[in-house]
Amino acid sequence: MSKSLYKTLLDVLAYAVLLFGALTMLVPFLWMISVSFRVPAEQFSRNIIPNPFTLQNYFDLFEDLPNQAFLYLTVNSFKLSILAVIGQVLTCAMAAFAFAIVKFKGRDFLFALLVATLMIPPQVSLIPNFIIFKYLGWIGTQLPLIVPAFWGGAFGTFLLRQYFLTIPRDLVDAARMDGASLFDIFWRIYLPLSKPAVAALSIFVFKDAWNDLLHPLVYLPTDMQKTTLTVGLAFFQQQLQMGGKFTVLMAGAFLSILPLLVIFFIAQKQFIEGVALSGVKR
Repeated sequence: MSKSLYKTLLDVLAYAVLLFGALTMLVPFLWMISVSFRVPAEQFSRNIIPNPFTLQNYFDLFEDLPNQAFLYLTVNSFKLSILAVIGQVLTCAMAAFAFAIVKFKGRDFLFALLVATLMIPPQVSLIPNFIIFKYLGWIGTQLPLIVPAFWGGAFGTFLLRQYFLTIPRDLVDAARMDGASLFDIFWRIYLPLSKPAVAALSIFVFKDAWNDLLHPLVYLPTDMQKTTLTVGLAFFQQQLQMGGKFTVLMAGAFLSILPLLVIFFIAQKQFIEGVALSGVKR
């Protein structure tokens, strides 16, 4: 067997394995979408294509949840996710710039210490944070989900620092000769040049904040006008299942992940480029 034929067979085998893995992950997603467009009588059918096709489940979703709860849940999730993105991008970018460009004593040690915090599960700090927020009187408000986003994060700092290191240092020297301050260099040079990495971080942060169930469940009340979409769907899951309305539940699940799909497909080029150049996998 020639080397070219052997390489071709390996490529075909590799693509076959990847295709099988993609289908394995895609089939449950397609089934969820299919069920959301079915009538209740056909909700357990094995057919992927709904027959008959209906949009009634999406209308029932708003009618079955009292007092326009789905609308409030969606608005709260968008609000918290966008604020989390703004806070993380700003604070992580400034910290990454300091670790990548600014020279100070103990910089490498502090950065290694920061990266080491990635090994600490977020559940470990949940109780201490709860005690602090309770002392501040923030429990029952959205502040515990907003303020920590402006404290920065190890993952975002690491991702942006790795990208900042790929930007030529000559730009800093040239800007310094022109009298630019460190903030001017950060705001006018490094931040605009790091759009792919910022896009990647924004998608990561938005996804984590949008899908977060634990923290809103702990810090926010069960009032459907104040909590998030993930908590609301989990709260109404038993009610919809007991009513035999799996089709309505799948409609809510599909709408809950739709913003993530839209954002990823819009910014996928910058996302892939940012992850590739910074060498970060997650």
